Amino acid sequence: MTIKPIRVIIVDDHTIVRKGIRALLTEVEDIEVVGEAGDGQQALHLVEATRSDVILMDLVMPNMDGIEATQQITAQHPDARVLALTSFAADEKVFPAIKAGAMGYLLKDSEPNDLVKAIRQVHRGEPTLHPSIARKVLHELGRPSSQPQTTDPLTEREVEVLRFVSKGLSNQEIANELTIAEVTVRTHVSNILSKLHLANRVQATLYALREGLTSLENDLDSENS
Repeated sequence: MTIKPIRVIIVDDHTIVRKGIRALLTEVEDIEVVGEAGDGQQALHLVEATRSDVILMDLVMPNMDGIEATQQITAQHPDARVLALTSFAADEKVFPAIKAGAMGYLLKDSEPNDLVKAIRQVHRGEPTLHPSIARKVLHELGRPSSQPQTTDPLTEREVEVLRFVSKGLSNQEIANELTIAEVTVRTHVSNILSKLHLANRVQATLYALREGLTSLENDLDSENS
């Protein structure tokens, strides 16, 4: 059985960057580059035309920047996954990109293998956010409110699921850990996002970090082991 490749488009206003990423991804068997765009406006048309799975999105571009493009793409194509790929790690770039709906955030100086891994992870619907970037986002999120975000607090099982989500596990992997059905995990994740008024798993991960349900140090330890 032939595995369907992950359809990727590259959005960046620098031609040399697009060509370099394309050359890299051409060598990866399960990834297919189906188009390139030089700004956010072009990206909108390209996503519509190619029905791509993952959009590698630069943030600073002319005509329409990557944040606005991400907002429109995720609103119009809920199944599309945006991976912000940028040179900027500044707070004012990171948090708006995540709020716009980006599933991940990767710096351009990352290793090629990290980019390939991030594309696969985002395609599976799993957040990918380097701990150094997560630390910056935590400052933007601010301190936890003294008031509960919902009148319907998370159940013990939902807290358990949230911890696994924050570690980057897929629904199926969480199901295996808890010995429950994958559809049950999907229901728990949906309930978590609804109760906490969060848009996606990246924001859920950041919430878990802020509330002390997981820690960046543990994530770093697991990466280095």
